[in-house]
Amino acid sequence: MKIKNVRCVHINAPVVKPGPDTRPGWNTHAPRSQPIARYPYFKRVDGNKPGSTSKAWVQITAEDGTYGLGSFAHGPMGAALIDNFIAPLIEGRDALATELLNDLIWRSQESYQGGIATAAQSGVDLALWDLKGKLLGRPVYELIGGPSRNSVELYATGDDLEWMMELGFKRFKISCPFFYEEGSEGLSKLEEHVARSREIVGDEAELMLNPVMSFNADLALRVAERLRPYRLRWFEEPLPPWDLEGLQDLKRAMTWTALATGEHHYGRKQFRQLVAARAVDIIQPDIEWAGGLSETLKIYTYAEAAGIETIAHMGGNRPWGQHFACAMPESSLAEWFLDTDVGQPVGDRLMPGVPAAINGKVVPSDAPGFGLEIPEEWIVPWNHGGQKRAVYDAP
Repeated sequence: MKIKNVRCVHINAPVVKPGPDTRPGWNTHAPRSQPIARYPYFKRVDGNKPGSTSKAWVQITAEDGTYGLGSFAHGPMGAALIDNFIAPLIEGRDALATELLNDLIWRSQESYQGGIATAAQSGVDLALWDLKGKLLGRPVYELIGGPSRNSVELYATGDDLEWMMELGFKRFKISCPFFYEEGSEGLSKLEEHVARSREIVGDEAELMLNPVMSFNADLALRVAERLRPYRLRWFEEPLPPWDLEGLQDLKRAMTWTALATGEHHYGRKQFRQLVAARAVDIIQPDIEWAGGLSETLKIYTYAEAAGIETIAHMGGNRPWGQHFACAMPESSLAEWFLDTDVGQPVGDRLMPGVPAAINGKVVPSDAPGFGLEIPEEWIVPWNHGGQKRAVYDAP
C-alpha cells in the first residue's frame, strides 16, 4: 500500500469548559522554573512566555483512503518543513516501510536534524504507525512487541496533590518555583514547598521535582543536598541538555536520589551520548519531540542495554506513550500531566479514543493503530499564516 498524501493539519476540537463545581488547577497559576524565568518580567507560569508553541498534527493517507494521524511539538515552525519538504520525499512510497521512510528523512536533514526538524519528523512517524496499525488491523502496542503488562502505572505531575490523591495517584512530581537569582530566600521557599508536598502525600509516596533546565551543576547539587531529607525518587532535568559534563558530575556526586533527564534531548544520537557517558539514571524522551515512536524505540534499546529505565515525558496523556509503556518491559511508569482543573474529569482534554487515567493507571486502546476516534470534520488544513504573533511586555 503506497502513501497517497502527507499534509500538516489542525484538529479543530471543541473547547471543553470546566463545570461550576471546579476551581482553577495548578497549571494556571503555579510559578515554575524555566531558563527564561531568570528575567521576572516574563511570565513564570505556563502560557504566553517565549518558547511556548502549539502542537500540530500530520495526516498521512494511503491509496485506499485509510489515514493515520500523529502530533508533534513546535507546530508553527515544523509544519512548513513537513508540507514543503518531507511530504514530497515520502509520498508514493510504501506506507508500511517505516524504517526506510524514517531513514530517508533523517539522511535528508542531516545538516539540521535535532530540535524543530526532529519534532516535525515525530509527527510524521506517529502518523505512519497509526496508519500501519489501521492497515494491518492491529493496535500499535502489538506491532512493537505486544503487551508486557496489563495496565500502565502512572505518576501525576502537578501541585494539586490532594486532588491527585483523590483521583487515585500514588506517585507525584511537583513544580519547582525557585529561580536561581532569588538566592537563599528562594531556596528556603523551595524547601518549604517540597516539605509541604511531602507532608501531604505521606512518607511512602514517591515524590519528584523538575527544575526544567534552570540550574547549573553547582546550584543543582546544592539544591539536591538541601532537599535530601525529603527523599525524592528522582531529580529531573536540572541542567540544560547540552551540559553533558555537568550531568556526569551531578550524577557522580548525587548518590541519594536518581537523576532523570531527556525531555529536551532530540534523536537517538543525543541519547546515545547521554547513555554512553553514564550521565543519567532514568531517560525521559518525549515521543512528540525526539523523533517519534520509531526513534524512541531505538533510544529505549540503548538505555535498556545499559540498565537504564525509559520513562517517556508526557507518556500517559498521549496514545503513543500509552502504547510504548504497555509494550516495553523496562518502562515501568508513564507521566500523567494534570492539566485539568480541580474537580474536572481527567479525560476532558484528551482526544477522542484516548483512554483516561483510572486510579493511577491507564490501559491503552486495543483498536487498530493508536485507537484515535477523531471525527473527520475536526481535521482541517493547517493554516500556515494563522499563527498569531506573540506579544511580550518589556520591563
